[in-house]
Amino acid sequence: MQTSKATFANERRPVPLLRLPTPLLTVDLDALDHNVDTMAAWCRAARVDLAPHGKTTMSPDIWRRQLDAGAWGVTVATAFQAAVAREAGVPNVVLAGTTFSEEALVALAADPGSTRVLMWVDSVAAVRLVDEALARAAARAADADADAAEVPPLAVLVEIGSPVGRTGARTVAEALAVVDAVVAAPHLVLAGVTGYEGALTHDVDPAGIELIDDYLRTVLELLDAIDPEAFEPWLAGSGDVVVSAGGSVYFERVVAVLAERHDPDGERGPRTRVVLRSGSYVAHDHDLYRRLTPFARDTTPPIDGVSGRESFLPAIELWASVISRPEPELALLNVGRRDTADDEGLPLPLDAWRPTAGGGTDDTSATRLDGALEGAVVTALNDQHAFLRLGASSGLAVGDLVRLGVSHPCTTLSQWRELSLVRGGTAVREQPPVVEGTWLTRF
Repeated sequence: MQTSKATFANERRPVPLLRLPTPLLTVDLDALDHNVDTMAAWCRAARVDLAPHGKTTMSPDIWRRQLDAGAWGVTVATAFQAAVAREAGVPNVVLAGTTFSEEALVALAADPGSTRVLMWVDSVAAVRLVDEALARAAARAADADADAAEVPPLAVLVEIGSPVGRTGARTVAEALAVVDAVVAAPHLVLAGVTGYEGALTHDVDPAGIELIDDYLRTVLELLDAIDPEAFEPWLAGSGDVVVSAGGSVYFERVVAVLAERHDPDGERGPRTRVVLRSGSYVAHDHDLYRRLTPFARDTTPPIDGVSGRESFLPAIELWASVISRPEPELALLNVGRRDTADDEGLPLPLDAWRPTAGGGTDDTSATRLDGALEGAVVTALNDQHAFLRLGASSGLAVGDLVRLGVSHPCTTLSQWRELSLVRGGTAVREQPPVVEGTWLTRF
């Protein structure tokens, strides 16, 4: 087994975190399970499905917890991630992106067995390239073996975007042209429509909410403009029409605008599922999503069974050591961009401890340094260093252990091949926790 920065010390788990080298990223299972259960219960009450974005953690162990709690599937961003999800036995995989690789497309379209993949397309050009690649693969397979099974059609979702967004057809008319191209493509089948509202804005004021709602109404406009017969091949193959949107910032608005179309039993027309793709909620964080989560504002529509007091907990913590005190108001920590995100804010210092003098394998506790981080702030990151500015009276010293919160879990978790598992909750820690084990990631 290859060594990693989470396990190279070869300490058998469970082991007190104090005995492990830093930097170290931990996932608190109590907080994680709280987030999984909270989102699952909220989606059930809101009567929508959930395919959480798996790129947040790329951890099949975490995906399994989400699926066991009721998730309909998992969302991914690349063909590689879709392959990982298939290996993990995810029943429904939403590929929120497009691949043109013939080999990858054949793998995505392969006899679904226990996994169905739905890939996004947003242009007639993309439809042509994907269909031609699958046609070449089918012809090659037939030439090699006349009795070979046909390459199944690949299910696709047509994406509608916005002039201020990211990918996606810019108008309903353009999206309908994509729909027509999919229907005419021999190797594709239309499975639904999709979009991503989070690329439009991060504003949560009334103007920002109206921008999001207006965009989501455009998603509905596209769905209603499609001839229901266009979905017949997919429905005949036991699929349900999918209408999908929703990151971790505006999922309550997706419910407000789209949830009424959730009809998996087909009582009001073609069987239809409204599928949220929120991902970051599972890890949450101490800054970005703490501020932007819908649970922190009053924009959620009335939902039976929802108290309005729901909340997520930060489940990931970063642990670092003070390796230098070159100035009275500066400490350098042994953690940097190779270990944590800085694209949506810098790490937040939370607590500090002084390990027992002299060290030794019997050390399982440390002295909590209350007040040592008062007013402290991380002002910059290098590859392997964090610049921690301190108050003039801080007693923080070389060798002390610092617990940090992160902002933006996706680009923090992606730095780690293994996640160290702890318990106890992340709000207040009197002592550094015990590391119970590790989970692999597949970044």
